[in-house]
Amino acid sequence: MKIAQKLIALLILIAPVLIWGQDATPAPEAAPAAPTLDKGDTAWMIVASTFVFFMIPGLALFYGGIVRSKNVLSTMMHSFVAILVLTIQWTLFGYSLAFSGDSPFFGDFQLFLLNGITDETLEGTIPKYIHFLFQGMFALITPALISGAIAERVKLSGYIVFILAWATLVYDPVAHWVWSANGWLFKKTALDFAGGTVVHLISGIAGLAAAIVLGKRKGEGPALIAPNNLTYTLIGAGFLWFGWFGFNAGSGLATNGQAARAFVVTLIAPATAGAVWLLIEYLHTKKATALGAASGIVAGLVVITPAAGFVDATGALIMGVIVSPICYGAILLKGKLGYDDSLDAFGIHGVGGALGAILTGVFALANYIPEGVTRGDQIIVQIISVVATGAYSIVVSLILVFIIEKTIGFRISEEKEIAGLDSEIHGEKGYII
Repeated sequence: MKIAQKLIALLILIAPVLIWGQDATPAPEAAPAAPTLDKGDTAWMIVASTFVFFMIPGLALFYGGIVRSKNVLSTMMHSFVAILVLTIQWTLFGYSLAFSGDSPFFGDFQLFLLNGITDETLEGTIPKYIHFLFQGMFALITPALISGAIAERVKLSGYIVFILAWATLVYDPVAHWVWSANGWLFKKTALDFAGGTVVHLISGIAGLAAAIVLGKRKGEGPALIAPNNLTYTLIGAGFLWFGWFGFNAGSGLATNGQAARAFVVTLIAPATAGAVWLLIEYLHTKKATALGAASGIVAGLVVITPAAGFVDATGALIMGVIVSPICYGAILLKGKLGYDDSLDAFGIHGVGGALGAILTGVFALANYIPEGVTRGDQIIVQIISVVATGAYSIVVSLILVFIIEKTIGFRISEEKEIAGLDSEIHGEKGYII
């Protein structure tokens, strides 16, 4: 009897579960943990930002060594002036245009003057301030790259107005397209780890547009193209390479295996490209020059930029082999087509950036191809991103150069160009011997 009573009591206890158990509302899943600050990621991104900033004086040396001695200060000033004016632009509204808003095409002014960002505001696992800082270094150097195509013949005032307008109308929107979570190319699954289209393609093609509108430099023969100090150029290439480790390995915004692999391929691709460039140059001219080595290194850095976080060592080596003959040929082509890309900004950055973006689709590791997307589909997306960003940059750049030239003037007068921009613009000389 006691056993029966116990069984009845047990049934009473479990009856609700047996009757209504299947209809019971499951316990809600725990919400994803809110992002928390990671000290390792934060420390690395501060260092990576410093690396990328170091690229700007590196670019000044790289470009400054290639021009004629009467224009060395003017050419180097183009890089330093970009730091001054574009830091202000990026702080006021450039960062906001690139990384805020819901539009697929451009940001808004939510982050005007870093409005709403505090010490506790995070971007992933790093402070939002560090994201502003790291991305700001890209925003500073990209317009400065354009100066290589128009060196030795532009007014400082025209150049400043151009880079301010170009950064606002071209760089910031394209960065939004590719890197903002709401950007139309981001949603289309375009892969660009560190700026093949956002940095190199759009700056190189803007340089081409400006060079075409402004025309050739004054001067003829070897004196026009004889570098004044290739020692500067080699040192500049070394600084650029050093900074590029932060440029590429920092673009994942974290300290992890992907960052380590991005660092590794940023060594392999430019080393391979530099070696191949020297070989091509020797076969073509029977000389292997310092300028050729520097050009090959930079071409290799450019081509690996969009792919750095997505490819392995084999892909990086192959990309380094491919880029040198193509960029070398692009530089030779300018003589046949008749435009004066002074320091080969288009031949290396424009062509190399486009090539790298497309090859990213070819060599990206399978786990980085979005689910449901075939490799062929991804290559098509990469081509679309190249065409869209390149076409947008060249159209807007042509309009800007034309307007500036017809209003305040972009190209310096012939007399001042012949005398040299250092003395005519800055009242100084690069060398007093």
